Amino acid sequence: MPIAISIVGYKNAGKTSLAIDLARELTQTGHTVAGVKFSHEGFDQPSTDTHALSQVCQQVIGMGPDQTAIFWPKASYLPDLLPLVNADVILVEGGKSLTWLPRILVLRSPEEAESLDNGLALGTWGQVTAKGLLPLTTMEQLARVVLTRGFMLAGLDCKSCGRPDCLTLAREIVQGKALPRECKAFKTGMKITVNGHPLPMKSFVEDMIAGSLKAQLATLKGYVPGSKIEITLR
Repeated sequence: MPIAISIVGYKNAGKTSLAIDLARELTQTGHTVAGVKFSHEGFDQPSTDTHALSQVCQQVIGMGPDQTAIFWPKASYLPDLLPLVNADVILVEGGKSLTWLPRILVLRSPEEAESLDNGLALGTWGQVTAKGLLPLTTMEQLARVVLTRGFMLAGLDCKSCGRPDCLTLAREIVQGKALPRECKAFKTGMKITVNGHPLPMKSFVEDMIAGSLKAQLATLKGYVPGSKIEITLR
């Protein structure tokens, strides 16, 4: 899975400027970067933030309440779009409600950290800092934090890792008490990839798919129960 980080803050805090500068820094050091923009505004005008991100990111996804770029007339779940992304790093601008990846806070006042942190903040960017959070002061430092501490969980809340939800595991990873590989949704006995991206799945979904496939394969000559099965669909 790619490295991922979210940049969160309230309106006019400077999130887009930071995302653009960080994408430029990562690109200059040889990484491919995809941008994701959560917005209540449109995505198809030259003056929009998604247009600005497209100038420095290899790919940009716009996500809003009424449309999703590439202009599908419905809201979508970000993990459903990841098979369309080909990048080393995913920078998510916005997405305060996302609970399965860490975040960088861009604050207008220290008090905003209380509502924005959610136990997922790796640090703050800009002149406004908050108690207990690492102040990131240079783009090189920020890029290093993203590359070494960024991660993305499955977002399924499947409890396979032994936690009640992804938020609990993500908080433990941010605190240094757990590792991203403890997410079990990508480590089932069945592996399905779409455009190279592994699809996470809950154990009961794996059992359902595997049981159905095995029942159908049992009717074919040459099928031996217990053998390794490989199926490729294009």
